[in-house]
Amino acid sequence: MRRGNRTGALSRRLMRVAAAGLLTLALAFAAPPGTARAQEAGAPDNTSALLLDITTGTLLSSRNPTVRYQPGSSAKLMTAAVVFDALAAGELTEQTVFTVSEHAWRSGGAPARVTTMFARLGSEVPVIDLLRGLIIQNANDAAIVLAEGLAGSEEAFAARMNDKAAEIGLTGSNFANPTGYETQDAYVTARDMARLADYVLTRHSDRYALFSAPDFTWNGIFQRNKNPLIGEVAGVDGLMAGFAKGAGFNAVASAERSGRRLIGIVAGYPDADKREEALRRLFDSLEKDFEDVVLFSAGDTVTEARVFGGAIGAVPLVVREDVEILLPRGDRHAYRLRAIYNGPLPAPVREGTEVGELRVLKDNDVVYRAPLLTGGAADAGTVTSRAADVVKETLFGWWLDE
Repeated sequence: MRRGNRTGALSRRLMRVAAAGLLTLALAFAAPPGTARAQEAGAPDNTSALLLDITTGTLLSSRNPTVRYQPGSSAKLMTAAVVFDALAAGELTEQTVFTVSEHAWRSGGAPARVTTMFARLGSEVPVIDLLRGLIIQNANDAAIVLAEGLAGSEEAFAARMNDKAAEIGLTGSNFANPTGYETQDAYVTARDMARLADYVLTRHSDRYALFSAPDFTWNGIFQRNKNPLIGEVAGVDGLMAGFAKGAGFNAVASAERSGRRLIGIVAGYPDADKREEALRRLFDSLEKDFEDVVLFSAGDTVTEARVFGGAIGAVPLVVREDVEILLPRGDRHAYRLRAIYNGPLPAPVREGTEVGELRVLKDNDVVYRAPLLTGGAADAGTVTSRAADVVKETLFGWWLDE
């Protein structure tokens, strides 16, 4: 949403909801008792779960989405994202070669007895093969070689990871290394990992096939895809799984269900089986607990926006496209509609200008957003009408803001 310049008198106005300050509309339905919390019944309090439909941009359910946990190997998803961005920007190519340093070999290769692609010490490996090792084999040597090759060191690469995190809005996470090796400085949240997965899926869809590749052979060693969720949870075809001693098992998974692309995040589970079970319940809830609802058709008026200094006092706010989202079956009173714009709108106002957004909220979470456009025009008013608006704004604007 574009908020525009908030200087001058209008900069002191809060984002208004509807025509009379704040207008929150109940959707006349409440969240059914059988969604997110029921899905995790009996799970320990420190578990997190989140389900996002990226086909429509709808947050379907969440549990403890801002609780921090150590990501383990799931941190490699950010490593991949940084390299994908570097490829897209032309900073390197798939055939750029990086040398396997002694540090990468000892810390992430065969001597370290960790998951590895078995890259030989001193060998030169193309970036595309390092990515295959990183994603298909969960290889720690590949992660370190990519980090050193792109940024000079693991520390410098971690700074790039955190710069990227800030850029895409990961507000509760910090990355300490490209491998996900445990350290107190490394932590993420379910909400942030969903945003990261969404970023990879939408910005780098051409790279997503790497995550579901069945196997990869390097240095004469054949290894199958090490993502334990592919083939075990229906529809899951990629992204990462992780483990950290202090945080348990987690997963960042994507699945195709009922023609929709979903992202599912689970974290804080004591073993791999419980992680798998939690993720399966999460994805299964799409067909079981949700249905399509059309809230507004394209061009429908949602509310009106006040106009300052115009020949008319308000213009309609409309949606550009159908507002069709997934909502729980049954009661939905926990959900609210909120129309927000930065107003009053200064005249003249042109029809079709994006000035706000429609939000669907569940409790305090925004689960869906759609832009709001002016559904009509407003010419500048007469000198007398503009003067009257100035008086109203001076005398009453501060009160309306509250």
